[in-house]
Amino acid sequence: MNSDETRESLLERLGYPIERTTPEGSLVDAVVEDHGVLYASGQVTFDGDELKYVGKVPSEVSAEEAIKAAELCAANVLRAVRSHVGSLDEIERVVRITGYVNSDADFTQQHLIINGASELVRQVFGEAGRHARTALGMAQLPLGASVEVEMILRRRA
Repeated sequence: MNSDETRESLLERLGYPIERTTPEGSLVDAVVEDHGVLYASGQVTFDGDELKYVGKVPSEVSAEEAIKAAELCAANVLRAVRSHVGSLDEIERVVRITGYVNSDADFTQQHLIINGASELVRQVFGEAGRHARTALGMAQLPLGASVEVEMILRRRA
């Protein structure tokens, strides 16, 4: 990222238009608590209004597709955060990512799938994108999505 490039423009250059939103639900996309800690709601694999990457990993959605799904989920979280705070440049750092993978019972590579989210965050935030992380396998996710990602971030003071 050059010094004149915003995090939004970088996200767009990576293939994720900042203005593309996901369908509205009944929950808020983010809540800011004391000390500028921002809790971002989980986002699934919506690309605009289209739900992509639906099904179990790896029997219905390949591991390679699921990595792209995790990246899309992370982009959706960042879009929601940007909508909430006005600019991704308002974020001081990404603190934690939790990723959920709609897994076949014998699948044990969830951590590799959620690398898609982690890598996107690192590309957008650089060192400020280094984060703690948990990757979990789930029996099912909302709407049958293959992946869901949530984040905890810290807003600049």
